[in-house]
Amino acid sequence: MLRKDWKTGLAIGCMATAIGWGNTPAHARSSVAHPPQSRSGLTHPSRAHKYPSPARVQKGLTASPAPAAPKADKSAGTPTDGMQIQPGADAPKPHVGNLFHPKNGVATSYWDGLEGHLSVEAGITGNPWTRSGRNFGQYYNDRANTITMNQIMGSLSHPVTDVGGGYGIGFVLEAIYGSDARYDPTIGMGERAISGLYQWAPTQVHLDAHLPWIFKHGIDVQIGQMYGLMGAEGTPALARPFYTFNYASDYIVPFQTVGIVATLHLTKHMDWILGIDAGNSTTFGASGNNNKPKGYFGFAFNHLLDGKLDIHAVGRFGPEGNNGRPVTSPDGWSSSGIGPAANHLMQYNGDIMATYHLNSKLSVTVDGTYLHDDATRDDVYGVTSYLAWDIKPWLTLNMRGEVFRDNTGGTVSEYASTTSYTRSLSNRPYSYYSAPPTTYGELTVGASYRPEFVNKHLGLGKFTIRPEVRLDKSLNGTRPFNQAGTQQNPIVTNGTNNMLWFNCDAVWAF
Repeated sequence: MLRKDWKTGLAIGCMATAIGWGNTPAHARSSVAHPPQSRSGLTHPSRAHKYPSPARVQKGLTASPAPAAPKADKSAGTPTDGMQIQPGADAPKPHVGNLFHPKNGVATSYWDGLEGHLSVEAGITGNPWTRSGRNFGQYYNDRANTITMNQIMGSLSHPVTDVGGGYGIGFVLEAIYGSDARYDPTIGMGERAISGLYQWAPTQVHLDAHLPWIFKHGIDVQIGQMYGLMGAEGTPALARPFYTFNYASDYIVPFQTVGIVATLHLTKHMDWILGIDAGNSTTFGASGNNNKPKGYFGFAFNHLLDGKLDIHAVGRFGPEGNNGRPVTSPDGWSSSGIGPAANHLMQYNGDIMATYHLNSKLSVTVDGTYLHDDATRDDVYGVTSYLAWDIKPWLTLNMRGEVFRDNTGGTVSEYASTTSYTRSLSNRPYSYYSAPPTTYGELTVGASYRPEFVNKHLGLGKFTIRPEVRLDKSLNGTRPFNQAGTQQNPIVTNGTNNMLWFNCDAVWAF
């Protein structure tokens, strides 16, 4: 991306799921209950999250000087690590990865384009008024007043590279360890290996291909596990402008899916996106949620108005409920299964996002997201706006404002244990608490500071600090914040109607 930061990834254009029954919460970042990862993300057109950047096949590799260490705001192992943005399919820029450094002028092999990336994020959310020890309405940043190692994310990837005849092949392998992994499992892919606060999860395992078919710029295809294609904030630490997430990215976009996504490059500035998959954060068979396919349909408009405007509009459709029978634990908690009805009760998800670059330093983004769930008869929707200002090469000011409506109160919820989210996806009883029907408002002001006096001494990667101040408020008088629910009464009505908190994370990325 221009600076490989969140606002450019969003601008390139890219592309949940809430199921439950009775008092069971519906969540959009999961197949039964969630997105993402985005999850898509402003930093990567992919947590999480964003639609993978259009790949341009690279015609034969030749050695070039070893590239400088990437800027800290390039997060590890995003889809763009595997699919490089190139100036054009007919004249792609040669590429040598960061793992091997052949001598200048020497012909190189395909494997000289191999790349490895690593990022580490730790932070703290300061909320002196909480009585529950939690920050309501947050998945990843739920622990108040606690220093947390959110993620160690590593990837091994290869950009889509010419293999002859106009065809290109690439791949991405990525995994995460830390507290964030609690909310990024894919059922059937090692989700029960660790059950504490710090867990692990594979986040991307996909093969990427460029096919010189039908259109002048061809078709790009991804097959495997990949980030969801909706929303504005992604799972990798630097795939978003803030430490905390907006409501839409936490609750009504898909996180990971396993399937196939095709990007048809209709023109230089217009892409058509199609996809089919097993469901949000699930795979197949006993590790799936039901026996019906789900998928994407949308368009991306890139670099309009002399490169100042980028737009994407993507829909996702399909049944996302779990067709298992509901299960109740001895202490009274229920699972998310709703029986055979899950096979035909549809979920409809839509996302429209536009970014306009006022100049080389200032950009504005607006993202609107909507979810309708037939099973819960719930409508959830919100609009988030962003302002990013590059004050200095080492300092970016970010602002975010959001209004978000949960019509039944069944989508915005808090998981009470470290395994509740995974249990909700796999039809096992899980503990949670939620709010009455609420309209949420959220304002966040923060900065991304890349201290030059530190980074000039780092041999690899760069260091970023992101302080922020955030105010959440119920706009319709409910009181869901700073208090926990119980099994007997999981709907919180005796908390506060606002939550003021002070947060900061630190990220090293290579």
